[in-house]
Parts: sequence; C-alpha cells; structure tokens
Amino acid sequence: MTIQIRKCTFEDASLLREVSIETFHDTFKDQNSPEQLHAYLSRAFNKEQLEQELLNSDCQFLFVYMNDEVAGYMKINTNRAQSEDMGDESLEIERIYVRSSYQKHGLGKVLLNKAVEVAIELNKEKIWLGVWENNENAIAFYKKMGFVQFGTHSFFMGDEEQIDWLMTRSLQ
Repeated sequence: MTIQIRKCTFEDASLLREVSIETFHDTFKDQNSPEQLHAYLSRAFNKEQLEQELLNSDCQFLFVYMNDEVAGYMKINTNRAQSEDMGDESLEIERIYVRSSYQKHGLGKVLLNKAVEVAIELNKEKIWLGVWENNENAIAFYKKMGFVQFGTHSFFMGDEEQIDWLMTRSLQ
C-alpha cells in the first residue's frame, strides 16, 4: 500500500470539487434532508468558490493518494482564511474527508499528521477544527489524536443551523 500527499493546484479544481461533493454527501446524507444538503453543496463546492479558495495563499488543499488513486483530501487555513478568528498563532483544519472505499486505512491520521507538520513549519502554536456535535466517530478520532473541546459555533447546512464543537490541540 503506497500513500502519498500532494498539494492541490488551481488545475485540480474540478477533481477537488468532485471529491469534495462525493465525500461530504456520503458522510452526511443520512442525517440531513436532501434539500439542505444540496443547498450546502451548491454553495460550498461550486467551481468558482473552490477556485477562489485555491488562489488564497492562506488556504491549502492537500490530496491523499492510496496506490496512485485520490482517496481523500484536507483543507487547512491560516491567518485571515480561518473560519473563526483564532489568531495568527493558529492553523485550522477546516476539512478532512476520505472516500468511503478508502476508509479504515489510517488516511485521516496521515492527513492530520500532515496538518501538524505544516503548522510546525509555519511556527503555529496550536491547531483547531470544528466538528459536528452529532459526528461521534469524528469526535472520538480527534480526541484520540489529542484534541480537546473548547467551545462551539454555528454551522449552516443550507439554512438549517447545526452546532459544531470547536476542538484544539497545542503544539507546544
């Protein structure tokens, strides 16, 4: 099994969109109405939105490959690209998604470790993320990886408000 990570480029926008929609849909389709899910996917993963984010120097998208196939991706943000103002000493993991056929191979851990590596390279003191309060598997994973809850914020699935736990991990 060969695992590689590669930074996404502007030319990857269409593939990134495809993987983003697929993984988000597969993760949340059973807990959300089709209308709310479609509204979110249309807003968050339209080509223009992703192209803007790919051009933002404070955002990074990273594909994870397993045996030369795109298995998932991660989005990390620094500085003003963070979805909450956590300061310049923080790095946000906004998304980690692995395609369902590649789950249970440790790819989430590989991506999270890459986020830690990037944060250390950028001299960040902590990493943080938001995770839906009902996503018990993800919460358990993040706790296992050293994250602790420090607050909550609103996340909108379409026009439906949901609550995300804010979780952080010190790098000191």
